[in-house]
Amino acid sequence: MKALAELKQELQEGWKSIAEGWGQVRERAASALTRFKPTERSGVPVPSDQGGFFALTAPTWAMLAGEVFEDKHRIVVRLEVPGMEVKDFDLQVNDKLLVVRGEKGISREKTEGRYHLLECAYGSFHRAIALPAAVRADKVEASYRQGVLRIELPKLESTQPSLIEVKVR
Repeated sequence: MKALAELKQELQEGWKSIAEGWGQVRERAASALTRFKPTERSGVPVPSDQGGFFALTAPTWAMLAGEVFEDKHRIVVRLEVPGMEVKDFDLQVNDKLLVVRGEKGISREKTEGRYHLLECAYGSFHRAIALPAAVRADKVEASYRQGVLRIELPKLESTQPSLIEVKVR
C-alpha cells in the first residue's frame, strides 16, 4: 500500500512539473506566435480547389522568430519573415509599440498537380512588439535581406536628471 501511495505522489509531482513546463513554453512563445488570415491576394488554396483526400489549407498560426536588442542610442528589432518582398510590409510605431504588418502569398512553382503537404502560413498578419524605450518614429530605418526584416529605431534623447545642491541653513 505504501508503494502505491508513493507512486501516486510521484505521478502527481510529475504531472505538476509537466504542467508548469508547458505553461512556461506557452508564456515564452505567446509573443512569437502570429495569426495569418488568408486573403484573396495571398492565393491560399481553399479545400474546394484541392479536392479529394489531400484537401489541406495553410496553417493559420506561425512563429515569426525574432529578437530585440538595444544599445545606448538605438533599439534593433529583427524578424525572420522569409518569402516576402519589401512592398509587402507595413511598419508603424506608436509610443513604445512597434507594429509589423504584412501579407505573405503563395508562389506556385508548377501549375500541374496538387499540394499534398502545406505547412507554411500564408495570408495577412500583424505582430506587435513592445519596445523597451521611447523612440523617434520619424527616424526609423528598415531593411529586408535574405528573409530577415531589420528595423533600427533611434531612442529619444532623454533628459538626464540634474543634480541640484540644496544648502540647508
